[in-house]
Amino acid sequence: MTTDINVRTGQTGKMSVRKLKNNNSSSSRSVKKIAIVGLPNTGKSQVFNNLTGKYALVANYPLTTVEMKKTKCLIDGQTYEIIDTPGFHCLYIHSEEELIVRDMIFKEAPDILLQCIDANQLKQSLTLTADLLELGIPMVISLNAIDETAKKGIWIDSAGLSQTLGVPVIESIAVNGLGTKDLKASISKARRGKSNLRYGKFIEDGISAIASELPENIRFKQKAAILLLLNDPFLSDYLTKECGQQKVAQLTEQVNRFMRQFNGHLGRALNNKRNRWVNELAENTTRKQKIAPGQFSAAFGRLSRHPVFGIPILLMVILMMYLLVVNVANGIASWMGQTLWIPVESKIDSLVTVQWLNDFLIGDYGVLSLGLANAFLTILPILTVFFFAFNILEDIGYIPNLCVLTKRIFDKVGLSGSAIMPLVLGFGCKTMATLTTKSLRSKKERYIAIYLIAFAIPCAAQMALNMSILGRMGIKPFAIAFSALAFVEIAAGVILNKILKEEERSDFLQELPAIRLPNPKAVIVKTYYRLWWFIKEAVPVFIYAAVTLFVIDKAGILGAVKNVLSPVMNGFLGLPVQMVDALILCMARHEAAAGLIIKLIEAGKLNYIQCIVAVTITTMFVPCFANIMAMVKELGARRAITMAVIINASAFFIAASLNWVLVMLIGQ
Repeated sequence: MTTDINVRTGQTGKMSVRKLKNNNSSSSRSVKKIAIVGLPNTGKSQVFNNLTGKYALVANYPLTTVEMKKTKCLIDGQTYEIIDTPGFHCLYIHSEEELIVRDMIFKEAPDILLQCIDANQLKQSLTLTADLLELGIPMVISLNAIDETAKKGIWIDSAGLSQTLGVPVIESIAVNGLGTKDLKASISKARRGKSNLRYGKFIEDGISAIASELPENIRFKQKAAILLLLNDPFLSDYLTKECGQQKVAQLTEQVNRFMRQFNGHLGRALNNKRNRWVNELAENTTRKQKIAPGQFSAAFGRLSRHPVFGIPILLMVILMMYLLVVNVANGIASWMGQTLWIPVESKIDSLVTVQWLNDFLIGDYGVLSLGLANAFLTILPILTVFFFAFNILEDIGYIPNLCVLTKRIFDKVGLSGSAIMPLVLGFGCKTMATLTTKSLRSKKERYIAIYLIAFAIPCAAQMALNMSILGRMGIKPFAIAFSALAFVEIAAGVILNKILKEEERSDFLQELPAIRLPNPKAVIVKTYYRLWWFIKEAVPVFIYAAVTLFVIDKAGILGAVKNVLSPVMNGFLGLPVQMVDALILCMARHEAAAGLIIKLIEAGKLNYIQCIVAVTITTMFVPCFANIMAMVKELGARRAITMAVIINASAFFIAASLNWVLVMLIGQ
């Protein structure tokens, strides 16, 4: 048996692939675990990519990583399993997302913790460092983004930090791969850290007494005892599974007895000691120039989330994306169709004289015309331009500022706090956005957020194709369609907010990353991987969908379905009956449906109003399969299916209403 493992060499960008054979010598070699941990948006996924040669999505905002990713690689002859984890702030857990990381640490006990620290967030990161040091696991620290602090006139003494903490501290610029070679070399030198953080004799005696009562199978007893004293909301569940309810009851009684003996607020006392330790360490290892350079990035961040100036900036961003898709992407797609596809289609048409085979290859439902040519020559150029622009926005750090700007709107639909970020992330990937809702404590907020993500928010790929479709008719239909989608999205949120039972909502705490100039190489790499994922996942679906439509068309089933639905399509929605094909393709992949709509426009079968209605209904109709599976994971099968049915019924009703309004106002 052979396992392929990607290994990066010391030089960034050079990669070698080695084969590990499971013979007697290699099987005896133990696989060590390295958990990459840190605050959200501190470069964990980028370090994961640099160490392993794999690719995990990287962006300049929190919640990019929502689930753990694992892969094996060789570093200095030793096999490691590298684990990329979601961001968390401390071992005292505030959400289920953070609980995933702590459970992994407590249950799997990684051999090494690799903490990523953004040099711009040194104090916040050192709070987590204090927690990790108390676990006693060997550590390495990657001090990332040192180029940004240097531009601000800030210098961090990494050698002094390493000496104080007792663990290797490696300076890095992860996005460029700088520091990766030193980071790999330091892994074999990882060691248990040291800390002069003291809580006082009375508290430490109490911690030791509680720790001594914990069963042998409980790892990190000292830390578990501290979390018990802090009344961690999730720890008792973990301890109940590990040592039984009776033992947990005894520990709870012992903790309560100690709390009664303590004069003051124990949690505040522990946090004050830790904050003092963090502040002293940060002050001792940080130097700042008295005259710092101008902060254009900070000013742009403030303006982009300002209630007055933020709106024009948002409209400018949307306009730029629209112009890029309509003027650049559509032009490339048209050129590729004329140059690459038309000659091939003509040649096949002249050579293949058997009618059914000709139809199978290049007919209305041809595997080459509707399948491959649609995917590679129509959809791919549009996605390439849009993803490139969207990735720049991500890496600049604009997305979190947009969350702050839209807070007032989301407040009206029953969403606040951490619910804002998942909703905005839906414009990138609805599946990932749905999975991030696990961080929401309120069931009401989670339900509303998942519904709105699945309903009228177009993901990045669909947004690009909608721009391309509507842009063929001009900017006015684009404004009408997206205004209609925004209106029904807000209306749905308001209705759900009124219907669902009120619960305590989470506070609004949005981490704002630094506004950064995007790294061109990182943007290109991310664009490449997003396009590769589209090719790998969507192109087979395009082919299967074309074959399926061809078969059911030749069998007469498709014609019968169109006859049945013709009154609904023509009379109710005002659309040509060919839109039945697009709705069927929506069930497989929205991009395939968009490609078919573009063909209908080019054939002159969709007018101004029909184009708007077509985009509206396909945006709302049937969330993609991956998103439905994410909905099932977060809500359960029954609720997710019920939600999908309601969304589809709403899509027909809203599209019909929009068609009626537009006909009344504009006319046929």
